[in-house]
Amino acid sequence: MQSEPFEIQASEWFNTSAPINLTSLKGRVVILGAFQMLCPACVAHSIPQLKKLHQLFREAPVTVIGLHTVFEHHEAMQPVSLKAFIHEYRLEFPIGVDAPSGAAIPLTMQSLQLQGTPSTVIWDGDGRIRFHQFGQVDDLALGASIGQLVAQTMQASA
Repeated sequence: MQSEPFEIQASEWFNTSAPINLTSLKGRVVILGAFQMLCPACVAHSIPQLKKLHQLFREAPVTVIGLHTVFEHHEAMQPVSLKAFIHEYRLEFPIGVDAPSGAAIPLTMQSLQLQGTPSTVIWDGDGRIRFHQFGQVDDLALGASIGQLVAQTMQASA
């Protein structure tokens, strides 16, 4: 698994005027939530969790990013469908569409060695991966991890 430097390989972005560049986010905790629109655990747990993190950490040095990483049902999960999904679920954080690789598994999913969706990856303020988990993540455990990383990031910048 890569830890640094790493960039999200997205073919398209939503909710941002420019592609997200992780290098430019140095000094911030970055939370990446990989999901698929047709993934029940993503819709029931991961997407609401990302929305809440985006709202709760607005004033902190934290950036929440969604990554729509399609490794199955490709025909049903086109960007036009994702755009409707983003509108319907009122998602405000930036969302990238994981770039296809020519194989079933898209590029960023391959690079991060994600096992499926939902997956959560968190980089600290120095750009190092500090959390990498497949499946649902408990809200309290995730909040505690993010809180520790934010405190470390704020100490380092003081």
